[in-house]
Amino acid sequence: MGIINVTPDSFYAGSRTPYIDSLKKRVEAMVASGVDVLDIGGYSTRPGAADISPAEEWDRLAPALEAIRTEWPSIPVSVDTFRASVAREAVSVWGVEIINDISGGDIDPDMFPTVAELGVAYVLMHMRGTPATMQSLTDYRNVTAEVLEDLARKDARLREMGVADVIIDPGFGFAKNVSQNYELLRNLEAFKALGRPLLVGMSRKSMIWRPLETTPAESLPGTIALHTAALMKGADIIRVHDVAEAVQMRDVIQLLNP
Repeated sequence: MGIINVTPDSFYAGSRTPYIDSLKKRVEAMVASGVDVLDIGGYSTRPGAADISPAEEWDRLAPALEAIRTEWPSIPVSVDTFRASVAREAVSVWGVEIINDISGGDIDPDMFPTVAELGVAYVLMHMRGTPATMQSLTDYRNVTAEVLEDLARKDARLREMGVADVIIDPGFGFAKNVSQNYELLRNLEAFKALGRPLLVGMSRKSMIWRPLETTPAESLPGTIALHTAALMKGADIIRVHDVAEAVQMRDVIQLLNP
């Protein structure tokens, strides 16, 4: 899953494509490298990110979705949003196949009914609070058990509502500190008990560059290392900024585990 940010303030500058020309170049490179799904976000979810209105979020997304659907109509598209109104527009207008909700339905109570009605796949991610507050909400007795319990409870609700295609995301970096992120990764196999595909996103996140005292721009080797570990532990989808490197890594892992 390749990350496309149509935002001016995402934490990794290399992923920002606020203009259509830069977006097309980034998507073209990802497609040439073998991307499977494009994940497009119009709302920066970095810690402390500024809030924007649903209208502004849609104004960022709509031209990007139009460009992608026009030039690459066969590539599956995910929209990274926690707002049901934005999800509805993305599916209704541009036929988006996946809604990727960082809040797991907590921020917008209309999200679960909306994805059930629309019949699209849904990424159920764990987070506490909002992007502005999440890093103050890292008090866990047992981070793996508590994240798994939260996701299991919400997945059960989605099943009852008839949402057939749910993808589980433990939410690395969202309301977790560095040590908690690594504990989740060590215990990643536990999330396979939910019987859903498992998505992992650690690309260039602070769990890599903070302990190494580097920057997001210098974090590609660490990203590859952690995503390799995730695939070895059962991840089905990796959400990445650097598609060519991730595809090569995935292909080598598949040679090791045919």
